[in-house]
Amino acid sequence: MSGSPLLVGLIGAGIGLSRTPAMHEGEARRLGLPLSYRLIDTDRLPRGEADLATLLRAAELMGFRGVNVTFPFKIAALAHVDALSEDARRVGALNTIVLREGRRVGDNTDLWGFGASLAEGLADADLSCVLVIGAGGAGTAVAHALVDRGARALVLAEPERARAEALRDRLAANHPEVPVTLVADAQAGLREGVTGLVNASPVGMAKTPGSPVPAALLRPDLFVADVVYFPLETRLLADARAAGCRTLSGAGMAVHQAARAFALFTGRDADPARLRETFEAFDSVPGGAPA
Repeated sequence: MSGSPLLVGLIGAGIGLSRTPAMHEGEARRLGLPLSYRLIDTDRLPRGEADLATLLRAAELMGFRGVNVTFPFKIAALAHVDALSEDARRVGALNTIVLREGRRVGDNTDLWGFGASLAEGLADADLSCVLVIGAGGAGTAVAHALVDRGARALVLAEPERARAEALRDRLAANHPEVPVTLVADAQAGLREGVTGLVNASPVGMAKTPGSPVPAALLRPDLFVADVVYFPLETRLLADARAAGCRTLSGAGMAVHQAARAFALFTGRDADPARLRETFEAFDSVPGGAPA
């Protein structure tokens, strides 16, 4: 490899354990591309320097080719781009911004990432009625991916009513044939006769530990998926396995969304299998921390 590295990064809160830099940089090395992936953790910045507008402008000034954005910016970022991909427009959230020739183009690789992960890990899951916990940026992508994969009804558990209604209305515009029920919390959602649940909230992340669902309410006929991947073994997934549920970790979504984002940043296709190897290498480190 030669020349100045292509700069890309991730903007989010509490992202110190993210495996995304290793995936992008490892794939770039295999392809002979000079690439540096930086973490921009707003939890580590002074308050006045942590707003998204400032960080995006700084990334442009430093010559970044693009950035991923994660919690809590996936919906807020819509106001800071010049154009949207069809996926980002349809979902109403983005997690990838390509910076090129003075323009910002937003995309949503989470939609593809969760859909591919579901097809890979739970292809025959019963999607008759799925509970989605969280109606933020991840929840919007998950909900649309579930419907794209054949979910016939959704239950959205979100305490912020306006956010829940916004997602319900967007789903109704894109998929009017799919009924959507709103509930205030996951416990209420489980009373709706659901066949599976997906945690798309930040509950379970290293900085917000715990589970959004009491273990006693989990039953073996449910499938349980989590989009959280640091830590990879969330309390929800551990409780679900103990209850006899089929489970899906956040690894697949992280890997497949990264592959799509890598292609947008570099113009080169990434190999999801190799990204998965890099992702899983973290688990050989004591405590699950990055090497």
